[in-house]
Amino acid sequence: MKLKHFAVALLLTGVLFGADDAVRRLHDAAEVITDVMGTSDKAIPQDLFDKAECLVIVPGVKKAAFIVGGKYGRGFISCRHRETGGWSAPAAVRVEGGSFGFQIGASETDVVMAVMNRRGADKLMESKFTLGADASVAAGPVGRTTSADTDALMTAEILTWSRARGVFAGIALNGATLRPDDDTNKQLYGTVTSNREIIAHAKPPAGSHELLDVLNKYSSHRG
Repeated sequence: MKLKHFAVALLLTGVLFGADDAVRRLHDAAEVITDVMGTSDKAIPQDLFDKAECLVIVPGVKKAAFIVGGKYGRGFISCRHRETGGWSAPAAVRVEGGSFGFQIGASETDVVMAVMNRRGADKLMESKFTLGADASVAAGPVGRTTSADTDALMTAEILTWSRARGVFAGIALNGATLRPDDDTNKQLYGTVTSNREIIAHAKPPAGSHELLDVLNKYSSHRG
C-alpha cells in the first residue's frame, strides 16, 4: 500500500511540475514580447504587429546537441478574435529544425513569427506545419514602421524574427516545422484538445493573462 501511495505521489508531483513549467514558458513568452516591443528602434514594426492574424512566440529555442544542426523549442500561438480584435487563449506548439540564419552559433534563441493572413492562420492549425512549404515565409523587418517594400515582404504569409545575445533581427526560418504540443495543452487546459479548438473557443487558463495583457498592450484593436 505504501508503494502504491508513493507511486501516486510521484505522478502528482510530475503533473504539478509540468503545469509549473508551462506557466513559466507563458511568462517567458510575455517577457520576449515586452522586451522586443519596448525597443522602438529594433521592434517589430507596429503596422505589421497590428495586421498580424496570429503570433507564435517561442522563448529559448535550443540547439539539440544529439542532432547535427537540430533545433527545438516549445512556445505558444495566439490569434486575434475577429469580433473584438483581442487575442485568443494561447495554444501550445513545438518547433523543430529549420535554418536560423545569423543566429546559428547561439545556444538559445527567442523566435517570434507573425502570421499575416487568414490562409496562413488556418494552415498553422494543422497537425504539422512546415515554414516555406505550407506557407511562404520571409525575414521580418525591424523598426518603428515598415520601411521595406520588397515582394517577399508584401507576399509572405509569415514573417519571422529571432533574438539571441540581445540582438533582434529578421531571419528566414525555412524548413522549421510546428506541431501541437499536446502535453502542454493538457497541463494548461486539463484535456487534450486541438489547437484550432483552443484558439476558437477556449477560456484563457491560469498563468496566461500576463501574455495576453502584453499582446493587447502593444496592439491596435480591430473591430
